Amino acid sequence: MVITWLWYLHIYSYHRHSLVSDEHTIKLTMPPIKFALLVLLILSIHSQSLSLQHPAINPLLHRLDSLRPTSSVQESAAKGLLHRLIPTHSHSFEFSIISKDVCGGSSCFIIENYDGSRETGLEIVIKGTTGVEIASGLHWYLKYKCNAHVSWDKTGGIQIASVPLPGHLPRLEYSKRILIRRPVPWNYYQNVVTSSYSYVWWGWERWEREIDWMALQGVNLPLAFTGQEAIWLKVFKRFNISKEDLDDYFGGPAFLAWARMGNLHAWGGPLSKNWLSDQLILQKQILSRMLELGMTPVLPSFSGNVPSALRKIYPAANITRLDNWNTVDGDTRWCCTYLLNPSDPLFIKIGEAFIKQQIEEYGEITNIYNCDTFNENTPPTSEPEYISSLGAAVYKAMSRGNKNAVWLMQGWLFSSDSEFWKPPQMKALLHSVPFGKMIVLDLFADVKPIWNTSAQFYGTPYIWCMLHNFGGNIEMYGTLDSISSGPVDARVSENSTMVGVGMCMEGIEHNPVVYELMSEMAFRDEKVDVQKWLKSYARRRYMKQNDKVDAAWEILYHTVYNCTDGVADHNTDFIVKLPDWDPSSSSLHGTDTYMISTDTHETKRRFLFEDNTSDLPKAHLWYSTKEVIKALRLFLEAGDDLFGSLTYSRYDMVDLTRQVLSKLANKVYMDAVTAFVRKDIESLRRLSEKFLELIKDIDVLLASDDNFLLGTWLESAKKLARNSDERKQYEWNARTQVTMWYDSKGVNQSMLHDYANKFWSGLLEDYYLPRATMYFDELLKSLEDKKKLEIEKWRREWITMSHKWQQSSSEVYPVKAKGDALAISRHLLRKYFT
Repeated sequence: MVITWLWYLHIYSYHRHSLVSDEHTIKLTMPPIKFALLVLLILSIHSQSLSLQHPAINPLLHRLDSLRPTSSVQESAAKGLLHRLIPTHSHSFEFSIISKDVCGGSSCFIIENYDGSRETGLEIVIKGTTGVEIASGLHWYLKYKCNAHVSWDKTGGIQIASVPLPGHLPRLEYSKRILIRRPVPWNYYQNVVTSSYSYVWWGWERWEREIDWMALQGVNLPLAFTGQEAIWLKVFKRFNISKEDLDDYFGGPAFLAWARMGNLHAWGGPLSKNWLSDQLILQKQILSRMLELGMTPVLPSFSGNVPSALRKIYPAANITRLDNWNTVDGDTRWCCTYLLNPSDPLFIKIGEAFIKQQIEEYGEITNIYNCDTFNENTPPTSEPEYISSLGAAVYKAMSRGNKNAVWLMQGWLFSSDSEFWKPPQMKALLHSVPFGKMIVLDLFADVKPIWNTSAQFYGTPYIWCMLHNFGGNIEMYGTLDSISSGPVDARVSENSTMVGVGMCMEGIEHNPVVYELMSEMAFRDEKVDVQKWLKSYARRRYMKQNDKVDAAWEILYHTVYNCTDGVADHNTDFIVKLPDWDPSSSSLHGTDTYMISTDTHETKRRFLFEDNTSDLPKAHLWYSTKEVIKALRLFLEAGDDLFGSLTYSRYDMVDLTRQVLSKLANKVYMDAVTAFVRKDIESLRRLSEKFLELIKDIDVLLASDDNFLLGTWLESAKKLARNSDERKQYEWNARTQVTMWYDSKGVNQSMLHDYANKFWSGLLEDYYLPRATMYFDELLKSLEDKKKLEIEKWRREWITMSHKWQQSSSEVYPVKAKGDALAISRHLLRKYFT
């Protein structure tokens, strides 16, 4: 928390000395002893306030503190992070763990000058209540004192060239210190599907960098779902379920998240013994590092999803077959999974066994377990008594395995199925466990918060979360005003039950500006002046200040990054999700073609909060494209000055150019189909050629940046394989997830096709381009032959093409960029926007 020192000055105005604050630091002009006494008094008041603010979770916080490793282990882990981040300065910082009492009972970090002997090489002292707080303090110092920047590798990487050499680090002014406390205990991270959309092909090397990033951003409550299938193998063996039985239960590597939730089974599988053992080893590495840094991992628990074979072994068990989830025709090879009713005694036994098996494997490392029994699976009845009994049974299974268990639940069901989850049903579920034994993730609070319409989840502690991304799509999008103020509004609201902030994106490695600001909200107790913050962000990210870039970011802030329409931004740009429709069957006159996406299928996915007032295809657009083109011009004009910055040239410039061109392509598409409806062959031919040319040009643009390559995704999948069969299977999983996603047949494409679409070079050229070419060829042929459009012919052809591409393993796509990104971006701006 950045303490509001001027407010304290007002309270203690009888002091003759003063405290002056700026955004990040505290300037002290009173004698240190008096200052210390004042701080103790202030922190004492805050400590009492903290106890009153989080009474439900205080016992949990104390228990979790007792599970953390020793101070020396956490300090050593923070030192290791420093060495990986900036090895030249390994001896410039001194780290130490401090008690929460120093911070008034909450978590904090303190940054001070080192005033000992210079011979040691030490310059700056960072103290924190955990290893995460130390890492956060290091990041804060590097950002706001050295103008450094830390981003995911695929969004530009780390910018530390601005950090002075050892021996010359910026010192805090005399008697100045930086003390920042968390206003709420937790900074949560991940969505249950992030493990499939982003982490699926990672080994330890990439995981180590991610955990470093998490610690630097202050994440202290991460989801830890890797390797759980190996645990389930051991658990189900006790219930006479074999590995062969589980081959029909587990999904393939890229679809494990949905198999875990009971949405599907067997799709993309089976899992090999190599996969199971390798992932368990990886999970132990992940957990070990998280724990060393003082994080509290959130482990999975039993939600009731069971293998089909359990019905034969326990014929009396209360097992229900769920409805079809997004298969084209209810194909039972992968749909309609089985749910063990929580009221059945077997539910408690399996749930207990799973928790205990994890404790046996990892030790007692956490008390927090995730369970989403009703995620996109509606209970069979809305009777509150029944729902309460289900919730109580779910928690009972957890607590039997760990008496201190706390249930962490995604609150997505209250948004995605709001017709079912009315106040009586919500209360029944939320109050089905003892007070303080459930925490809810307000998953979509950045757009559609639940806390303010549910009496703060009817007294249940919750975490204010930003969802932001669907399917790992690549789209410049954000709600900066919402995330810079929403968590503060929620925390200070009357009877607030907020206990944390969180980032719950389905996929990562995009929109770094959004995630940096959201991460900072874990340490801010006041709203952020976004305009001022963005200038600081741009200076750090590009190593220097540039007026044109500042002007560009000013535009982007008020356009791309200020979406207020309440729509879930699932990228449906027509290049990556070509509409499956017959234009001749709809009227195009007077229609705004830059609106909100619709889908021809009713799916049990995240297509909520959309405009369904028309049968026309629509692409989400919430800003003036003219303004963003202006921002791109400004951005490229700064290229000669900033091209040495990898964060500029490796990501932001390419992404902004891609964003502008993809929105242009949407307009070109609608103009083309309008020409078709008007039977204007020449205009249709010209516009369809322009649409296809845009795909080719964007592919060339993306090929100039390592971060937008299909080859990286495919090669990382193949790298995990131990043999040729696994290599083929993993590549099929990787190709399928980002294209057709799920099953298709004949003229019926997958209901989830393009859900995980990506703007990647290689994917545009070899998948999206041939599909669009086939489509426009059929439109032209229809007009030339003066016959009805054979839409089903196109569907059959492109679905066949998709299947061949998914199954192919002959092409090897590049993993290294080619071409001059700045020159290409400038050329495309001139070409399309003279």
